[in-house]
Amino acid sequence: MKRSRLPLLITVFVLIFFYLPILVLVINSFNASRFGSTWEGFSLRWYQRLWHEREIWLALENSLIIGVSATVLSVVLGTTAAFALHRYQSRLQRIHYTLIYTPLVVPEILMGISLLLFFSAIGLELGLFTIFLAHVTFCISFVALVVLGRLQDFDFSIVEAAQDLGANWWAACWKVLLPLLAPGIVAGGLLAFTLSIDDFVISFFVAGPGSTTLPIRIYSMIKHGSPPLINALSSILLLLTFLSVWLSQRLTTET
Repeated sequence: MKRSRLPLLITVFVLIFFYLPILVLVINSFNASRFGSTWEGFSLRWYQRLWHEREIWLALENSLIIGVSATVLSVVLGTTAAFALHRYQSRLQRIHYTLIYTPLVVPEILMGISLLLFFSAIGLELGLFTIFLAHVTFCISFVALVVLGRLQDFDFSIVEAAQDLGANWWAACWKVLLPLLAPGIVAGGLLAFTLSIDDFVISFFVAGPGSTTLPIRIYSMIKHGSPPLINALSSILLLLTFLSVWLSQRLTTET
């Protein structure tokens, strides 16, 4: 019986639908024309102009500060949460699972509004610190799930063997457990950093004066009309995102 080609055609159509706009954006970032409607030749002028845009670099600095700090705290809390979920089984852990999974299924706009209302209710001034707290709330879940997947295939008899050879619990964790879990932890950290750098919706709600992140700055540039610079900047972010995701997948599948 001849196999149908319909699934293949649908897959190709979906891939074209998703990636063709991205390809057009990358191509237009090298277009000498100020407007993307016509091609006026290959040029790097828009990448060169990025070096002279001070507001973009300030927004990038804010994004990096928030991304790195939120990633570090998310890795610590997410790894601890994953270890607790895997090691201890009880009815209370079902609530723990719910708390971990909830940020993954709640719409970002709802999460942003709820965090804004919470920060306003406790009188916390909006700024970089509130963006940092907001990013930690959803980055923890992604780190926990990645590390939990690594723990499901982990053989704890190695830790028990280290303890039989004289190592205490902390020494076994530091010299045996953590090095073996390092690929999963780093993969979760890279995923958290990528999500933090790219986040717009939640950051838009909890950002204050002087705390503009790079996605918010790009949104402002779209409103005021700077398509060539946006194309160049988006291409660079796209490259960095793909590299981070690729490295995260490599570390996750590493044995």
